[in-house]
Amino acid sequence: MSMENRPQNVPETVDVAVIGGSFAGLSAALYLGRARQRVVVYDLGETRNRFSTAGHGFLGQDGVAPAAIQAAGRADVLAYPTVQILAERVTQIERRGDVFAVQAKTLIHARRVILSYGMVDTLPALPGLAQGWGDWALQCPYCHGYENADRATGILMGADGLPHHASLLRAWTDDLTVFANGYQLTADEKASLAHAGIALHESPVVGFQADTAGLRVVQLQSGAAVACAVIYLTSRSAPACDLGEQLGCAQMDGPTGPYLEVDMMQQSSVPGVYAAGDLSRPVYGAVFAARDGAMAGVAAHQSLIPPL
Repeated sequence: MSMENRPQNVPETVDVAVIGGSFAGLSAALYLGRARQRVVVYDLGETRNRFSTAGHGFLGQDGVAPAAIQAAGRADVLAYPTVQILAERVTQIERRGDVFAVQAKTLIHARRVILSYGMVDTLPALPGLAQGWGDWALQCPYCHGYENADRATGILMGADGLPHHASLLRAWTDDLTVFANGYQLTADEKASLAHAGIALHESPVVGFQADTAGLRVVQLQSGAAVACAVIYLTSRSAPACDLGEQLGCAQMDGPTGPYLEVDMMQQSSVPGVYAAGDLSRPVYGAVFAARDGAMAGVAAHQSLIPPL
């Protein structure tokens, strides 16, 4: 886009482009705005936690819907005149000399880039499961375990084997059932489950339905049907887009999928490019994402300060 066609309020060059405006990206923009840096945040509202009606474990925001926390964060950030939020999707990014060319609807050059576009979850292709994601189909007991304590709880196995949930969830309930979903458990794993009083169904799961009591009925290929209040599973995950790959950022292999490698200051393997939030860690959570974003914002700012 030429300068003649550029919207009046969109600069040609900014100090930092933040790609992704959830907990990590907004935290980075907040610190950068307070440092009076020119910042553009790109965000379309497609956050990973948009399926959840309440977030937990975030100090001062416990029980608040993630969308409400994000809305408050956007208001905080936009109070700083050097920060803008664009509802645009970045499709291409590359280094051009001392800046990065960030292509969305508008081409912007940024001196630094913070990648905070998060991850996407891939769920097993089982009827009824996707509709319950974030409601009764859950991943993190620290986020949802307290509200579902002492309820009938199912644990769905995946290709990675018996999940850590099987031992972890005993802190919240003794009413546990493992659904092997056709995967083979070892004799030792079966013995451990039996010793812990955890029920096991080895038949593949064919779908989920709601019953009249509001529970979820897990339907098995064997014909059996087991009612549970909630189901925990570990989804596979991957970066939400390929911008890190376009820039050549190194990746790490995590327990659920790849994520971008960063140092303690959230610097990626590419100078001038930082990553924050779920995209940059194997352990997820809003409070961790906010921490990463603040660190990335501070690190990006300090990298722009010329030496005395």
